[in-house]
Amino acid sequence: MAPLIIVKVAVPGPFLFPLDYLFEDEKDGSAPVVGGRVEVPFRNKKITGLVMEIVDSPDYELNKIKAISKVVDDTPLFSKTELVFLNWSAQYYHQPIGEVVMSALPKRLRSGENAEIKGMQYWRLTDDGKIKTLDDISKRAKRQRELFAHMKSHDWQSESQLNGALENWRSAAKSLSEQGVLDSSYGPCLMQHEFAPSPNHQLNSEQKTAVDQVVASQRAGNQFAAFLLEGVTGSGKTEVYLGIIEAAIKEGKQVLVLVPEIGLTPQMINRFEAYLQTRVAVLHSGLNDSERHCAWHLVRTGQIKVLLGTRSALFTAFQDLGLCIIDEEHDLSYKQQDGFRYSARDLIVRRAHLEKIPVVLGSATPSLESLHNAQAGRYQHLVLNRRAANAKPPSIKLLDIRGERIQEGVSTPLKTQMKQHLQQGNQVLLFLNRRGFSPVLMCHECGWQAACPSCDANMTFHRRYDPNNPNPDSEEGYLACHHCGEQMAKPKVCPSCQSDEFVKVGQGTERLEQTINEWFTDKTILRIDRDTTRLKGSMTELTAKAERGEADILIGTQMLAKGHHFPNVTLVGLLDIDQGLFSADYRAAERMAQLVMQVAGRAGRAEKPGEVLIQTHHPDHSLLTTLVAKGYSEFANKALNERTEANLPPFRYQVLARAEAVKPEDAMNFLASLKSGLENCLLQVDHANHPEVQFWGPVSAPMLRRQGRYRYQLMVQSDNRKSLHQLLIEMLPHIYNSPLSRKVRWSLDVDPQEMY
Repeated sequence: MAPLIIVKVAVPGPFLFPLDYLFEDEKDGSAPVVGGRVEVPFRNKKITGLVMEIVDSPDYELNKIKAISKVVDDTPLFSKTELVFLNWSAQYYHQPIGEVVMSALPKRLRSGENAEIKGMQYWRLTDDGKIKTLDDISKRAKRQRELFAHMKSHDWQSESQLNGALENWRSAAKSLSEQGVLDSSYGPCLMQHEFAPSPNHQLNSEQKTAVDQVVASQRAGNQFAAFLLEGVTGSGKTEVYLGIIEAAIKEGKQVLVLVPEIGLTPQMINRFEAYLQTRVAVLHSGLNDSERHCAWHLVRTGQIKVLLGTRSALFTAFQDLGLCIIDEEHDLSYKQQDGFRYSARDLIVRRAHLEKIPVVLGSATPSLESLHNAQAGRYQHLVLNRRAANAKPPSIKLLDIRGERIQEGVSTPLKTQMKQHLQQGNQVLLFLNRRGFSPVLMCHECGWQAACPSCDANMTFHRRYDPNNPNPDSEEGYLACHHCGEQMAKPKVCPSCQSDEFVKVGQGTERLEQTINEWFTDKTILRIDRDTTRLKGSMTELTAKAERGEADILIGTQMLAKGHHFPNVTLVGLLDIDQGLFSADYRAAERMAQLVMQVAGRAGRAEKPGEVLIQTHHPDHSLLTTLVAKGYSEFANKALNERTEANLPPFRYQVLARAEAVKPEDAMNFLASLKSGLENCLLQVDHANHPEVQFWGPVSAPMLRRQGRYRYQLMVQSDNRKSLHQLLIEMLPHIYNSPLSRKVRWSLDVDPQEMY
């Protein structure tokens, strides 16, 4: 009798552990391998899963175990260390192993497609197409004319390039192909191209010291080391990254670099490829399935040495990973806020630890957690105190606007400074972290306000503003909820009193843009926010215009605060930051300090001195005065002392249980039951040796109703991380089996970053 082969497979679903499947015999000469995919029966369908382990004895009765339907991969997609990393991630965040594994695979591989990629489709004009002119293309075929005009100025164009340049081009390409104008073929999924000349950049003494320390750790080999690179804005952290990446490549190693936003990747790709003279792969949510599969395959097979991506790139399989870097490590976007709720910052450190390689965490405004780890000796602290290329730090001043006349959010002193800087041929950046025209649309007669029907929030009024026709009476506009995404037309009359007179209360980037256009009619204004960057490639296009100096005044939200280099910006104005000074969230002060310093860092990054003006009604607020007078480091030390006294992270560990339901009592009952179960678990342990566990709640979330569901949360905190997680491990099976869990949407957020 042949020995039993039990294959433990991670499949999508609410399963904390892999499911057992039976491998009966070799089909087509293939057998399952650990780290490879298999197709398995699940309920009434077949799904793709990943083999986590192969054993010779099942956890369940043999007659209840189904057989594998098909072996998809005969070689592993993930190494043993990478599988340990995925398992650890699932256990630490108390997430189903299948959900974690699926987040590590491109969509095509999740659906069972071949891991090898045949290439990408490329397009070019045929010989007949090259002799045609735009007049030969039907004037009614707008898309065909756009595609033809684009191809006239380009040679081969990949799907990726066309996606970035044009919208809905595929049907036009098909029509032009049928006409003999275009032709296509398959080629490498990432073609080589000419790189810009490598910059002759000399590291200053601080940068060289940082590079040398990390490179020494690399060359020691088979050794984990974590470095916190704290450098003021404009200090040249990217040059440090490039220096240590170059050293890793020379050793034959691969490098993973995480950035917080898609918008940062294009400019970083160009800098990286020019300096390293090698192709860089990218992975982020803006890519299509082919592009993601291509990058993933090239990195896994070792054909690409450097991967640049947003948080999900963290789970990519590498052939020989030798270095990890996370830029702007403090950024909130590294925390996944739904589904598999993980912190990319924490996990990249864990991955480097398992791989026994160095990891560098870089920021001008490090998170308090990372600073605490540096102070405790877990991270080596590298500091860049001066700006690169002899650029001077900007002067930062508080503008006391109490009693000042404010015009559409801009005070008279700020307006005066704007005129002076613009007259000198410089650029001005205005920061307002609120998109739309106005956050409230109100009836002038009865006070009715446009509220979202699904959320406890007002809808923001958006106006399709045309600077060539600034007559307010001609506006159309619409209402949008920035929490659930619901949109509706602006009402013609008040639903309450039938008045047609509305007041737009508050300030958004659209309204600010309109006002600045009216004040500075001879200047070019560029607004960069989520509304103006929806189309693929638009963020790259707009920031490139700003860098080239094609706009005099930049207006934007926090999208402009991260990593962008605008050498001609000499004045930065922060219009409305007071809203962030007072919050129920204990992390709000840290977030505000980071945002202020990051935005301020856009000023004076080249030879010209920079000036930063912060409008506030609270010029004596300790956060602002500390930042302006003593800088971020002093603020961070003060904040850490406050966290110690308040018994808050990073000196305590937290898990936030959330529940939402159509009926509020269902969510509240679920969390009350969870709390009761956790308290019962505590009663069964030795209190003398058990750390204190605190429960806060259950209470309603700061926004009680969102998307038509009522939301509540329960905070669990302890000074012992291991005991806190053990408590949750004991409770999780009861949660999944509880009838109450079927009435709610629930989640566990380990090390929560937001109390929303």
